Amino acid sequence: MGRGRPGRPRKQWREDTGPTPERWRRGDVERLEHSIADEEGRPARPYRSMDTLARMLRRGSITAAMRQAGEDFRAVFAAAQLDGLRSPDLARVPQALRDLEPTARQAEARNRVWHALQALGGVASPAGSCVWHVIGCEWSMREWALREGWGGRPLSQETASGILVGALGVLQAHYGL
Repeated sequence: MGRGRPGRPRKQWREDTGPTPERWRRGDVERLEHSIADEEGRPARPYRSMDTLARMLRRGSITAAMRQAGEDFRAVFAAAQLDGLRSPDLARVPQALRDLEPTARQAEARNRVWHALQALGGVASPAGSCVWHVIGCEWSMREWALREGWGGRPLSQETASGILVGALGVLQAHYGL
């Protein structure tokens, strides 16, 4: 055991014990409540990172149906492959990225994302921008509020949270949950 502050022993971090001390300090890591099977079929209780929707549900600022609407949007957004940060398929090197046509699955997912964003007022609306960046691209609420905000101006986190709550309510109705 090392020493932290004078007189207090500090725990040594071991790689097999879980998240790093830096990750623990962020405070958005927790153990799963129940055991799941690891890759060899043995029971394990892994750690998971808390996302924005899980934190909001835990605080009671959104309902389970609103969280499900957000998860549905996130799944469709991922299938549409609209996030700019993705690795290329190394088995197929295109002449140029613009030459790649989306697959039928991607095209259908992009259409579903487009309809969801239209229900929110478009991608340029506060709700559309918030859902695109916070739910789709998985930015933090703070990051979106400071970087994008509304009309290029930063927003307070409370205002950004209100925008997301409203947007999730609209998505809940859009998906019929």
